[in-house]
Amino acid sequence: MPLPDVIDATRPKKRGRPLKGEGGGLRAELIEKSAVLFRTKGYENTTVRDIAAAAGVQAGSWFYHFKSKQDILAAIMEHGMEQALADIERIGQQPLPPCQILSQLVEAHLHTLLAPDHHYIAVLLYEWRSLDEPSRSRVVALKDRYEAVWDRAIVALHQSGEWMTPSQFDRLLIFGALNWTVQWYKPDAGADVPELARQALRFILRTPAAPDAQT
Repeated sequence: MPLPDVIDATRPKKRGRPLKGEGGGLRAELIEKSAVLFRTKGYENTTVRDIAAAAGVQAGSWFYHFKSKQDILAAIMEHGMEQALADIERIGQQPLPPCQILSQLVEAHLHTLLAPDHHYIAVLLYEWRSLDEPSRSRVVALKDRYEAVWDRAIVALHQSGEWMTPSQFDRLLIFGALNWTVQWYKPDAGADVPELARQALRFILRTPAAPDAQT
């Protein structure tokens, strides 16, 4: 999915095209507001009028950017995956010891899930079944790239000998544990995301102390 449109202020504005926010980023705002609504109310319980009201536009204005509510759902998931993928691919390319790579991947994944303004991946986790088949195939392609970075990091860690008891299900178990944090994590519960990541890595590696995540 292309990143949210940014309208060049030096170009003539198209007559009748609704603008919103800096640079006329109505598309970006629709994605953001819809993500919040889909996460809090659910996809099925959110109407197109709810979306328009949240974005502060008339009900028909967002049809310039999306043909249907389903298209917005797909855009949310693709946007979230692209943002997350950019972060972890950058981490995976660093010339660091495998344990530090995994540590940074864990923290980046938790940040993507739990940061206050990050609703995109949570919507993906909650509303995956609501996605139509053509959109699902695009999201799956991004998901496969995301998982490939983790697979390479886990293989490298296995080979290094730093993971004392690896298994064939490590990535699945890691994602299961990390993704479930969206159900129970509270920012005021005594641990911020970096601390939660350190505790998670300690649990994942079955070690008495998590390695230092500093580069």
